[in-house]
Amino acid sequence: MTYSVDIKPNEVAVYALGGLGEIGKNTYGIEYQNEIIVVDAGIKFPEDELLGIDYVIPDYTYLVDNIDRVKALVITHGHEDHIGAIAYFLQAVNVPVYAGPLAMALIKNKLEEKQMLNRVELHEITDGSVIEFDKLSVEFFRTTHSIPDVFGVAIHTPAGTIVETGDFKFDLTPTTKQPPNLWSMARIGENGVLLMMSDSTNAERPEWTKSEAWVAKSVNHIFDKIQHGRIIFATFASNMNRVRMATDAAIAHGRKIAVFGRSMESAVTNGRALGYLNIPDDMLVEQSEIKHIPDDELLILSTGSQGEPMAALARIAEGTHKQIRLKPKDNVIFSSSPIPGNTASVNAVINKLQEGGANVIYGKVNNIHTSGHGGQEEEKLMIALMKPKFFMPVHGEYRMLKVHASLAHELDVPEDHTFILENGDVLALDGENARVAGHFPGDDTYIDGSGIGDIGSVVLHDRQKLSQDGLVVVTATIDLKKKEILSGPDILSRGFVYMRESGDLINEGRRVIFGTMRRVMNNSNNSESDIRQAVIDDLSRFLYKETARKPMIMPMLIII
Repeated sequence: MTYSVDIKPNEVAVYALGGLGEIGKNTYGIEYQNEIIVVDAGIKFPEDELLGIDYVIPDYTYLVDNIDRVKALVITHGHEDHIGAIAYFLQAVNVPVYAGPLAMALIKNKLEEKQMLNRVELHEITDGSVIEFDKLSVEFFRTTHSIPDVFGVAIHTPAGTIVETGDFKFDLTPTTKQPPNLWSMARIGENGVLLMMSDSTNAERPEWTKSEAWVAKSVNHIFDKIQHGRIIFATFASNMNRVRMATDAAIAHGRKIAVFGRSMESAVTNGRALGYLNIPDDMLVEQSEIKHIPDDELLILSTGSQGEPMAALARIAEGTHKQIRLKPKDNVIFSSSPIPGNTASVNAVINKLQEGGANVIYGKVNNIHTSGHGGQEEEKLMIALMKPKFFMPVHGEYRMLKVHASLAHELDVPEDHTFILENGDVLALDGENARVAGHFPGDDTYIDGSGIGDIGSVVLHDRQKLSQDGLVVVTATIDLKKKEILSGPDILSRGFVYMRESGDLINEGRRVIFGTMRRVMNNSNNSESDIRQAVIDDLSRFLYKETARKPMIMPMLIII
């Protein structure tokens, strides 16, 4: 494929395949001559209008077309919006992968599920690791987030250093005992940063994000107050910090721990193996054993903090979980905030739990959640440490990128040195100047079941139409030569009208179709497709006139 991209030999090029103008799908490329380094391979969870889509990944065509130049995929941390697409990425671009211990464990799980583990080259890194290539080198520096083993990356190029911060906040008292490496950040900044690409998720919040240690105190205080009943603790399985708080508090209060939800089981297994969770064997109980544990001595660690209908917590609330029945003295703790779009689902689960008699603890008033992303004060600190010549906000929707750019201006980065770009835009830098050097397609690729990219705008439009106005199927048997209707036409409605109560409408619709078919067949040289289209047009007009709705019309004609 030919791209409208003009990169000069002395320039380093920077671009996003995903992560600009959106939350999720983080995938960034740094390119110098014959070498390309890719940072992260994330997914994005679909918006409501993407009916039936499981998740969204970037279009990797540009990288596939330049696969001989792609040297590595480096991972900042193990959240889904940074590693969720890794199997799809490696199917398209199989290059060595470099990641920290926890992210690597999660990546191995994903690749094992896809039976790809023995076909991929994996390398574990840590704070201070440096990977050398011919012209480029990649240095990892530790930051803090809501998961252990979180890194920013500095890609050193002949034109200058490019820093991609990954998701970060400055948590000086993290529960992981892995504080941010301020010394490395300051050293990198002192040596000179040509361009900084920085996390913009909380750019609209004029604050310093609270430490996970603050949440840990709240969790312990809540456990102190709960004297009776089981505790069901729901959080993201990937939020290892929060999982550790819950398990540490349970152990301190003499509660056994049962784990529910496939992703939570995997998180606990990996966390224990890597030393992030200190759960003795005798404090873990099998799911089948919980009925033998006194309620006052049990913690149930569960997925479903976002109201996911198939997660353990939603099934408990609905009364459909095979092993857990809600009890009036149960205490349910939501240790997360609803992701935008999930608020209604979360509220529905909370309502169901409360209707079942549970004491539900959630929301800001209980101090049981803090963001993993830095607010404006931390974003300004990162800019001050790195002192970049040019600045490119990433990891955020447009308004977040805009606010983040204004913070850089406050710290003396000139306005003409900040770039708010779109996925596929290419920024070229030669050490002194920066320019937008073209664009390649940065469209979304939809994952639906095992299908990759086979769902496009036409199919999504059909799904939306079906969801809004329903479907009307027209059946008939026609002898084209004799110009006769042998049977039908009949009408079947799905999601449009209830047929038993709409007999007059259905009968009148049949008469309309019958007239349409007779008219078209009586014209010379009319084909099957002409009849189909005429049925769609005439029935659509009739139904809209009668109901002000436009269902999808599907003629199913048997032609003899």
